[in-house]
Amino acid sequence: MKRRLYFVLPDVNAARKVHDELLLARVAENQMHVIAREGTDLSDLPEANLFQKSDIIHGAQLGLILGGFTGVILGSLATGMGFIVAGLEVWSVASLCIGGAFLGAWTSSMVAINIPNTRLKPFAAEIARGNILYMVDLPAKQVEQISDMIHKHHPEAGMHDVEPTIPAFP
Repeated sequence: MKRRLYFVLPDVNAARKVHDELLLARVAENQMHVIAREGTDLSDLPEANLFQKSDIIHGAQLGLILGGFTGVILGSLATGMGFIVAGLEVWSVASLCIGGAFLGAWTSSMVAINIPNTRLKPFAAEIARGNILYMVDLPAKQVEQISDMIHKHHPEAGMHDVEPTIPAFP
């Protein structure tokens, strides 16, 4: 199980130093994500991707549930009204449920791709002021070691949160 640590750093130079220390501590670069105000040069830092910046994962999850539920209701209504041939009721309801779930997940994720990640809302003001948000995904056993290392070498780094679980697939 992985945990996500959130550090707010005052500038890009501090973020570069933290990045180098994390690499020396054997944290993989694909487990680090940096978000800064638009226009900030993050050329040698691992910038956060669409999954970290937008609410696409939450949107897809919500759409999957609502689409599947809608498919079950529509399939049940179609069966009850006689639109589906006898003997195929279960398959028709199941296929509408699965189709609705996939359609719901796709449409919801397309909408949510334009919405900022709701988990980053507490950091929005600090990012707007020019601070750097540094996110690190770590195994649970490394969380204390890495957070102690960052606080020891960078007292200016504000550790704001430890997310208990991170999404499995991005």
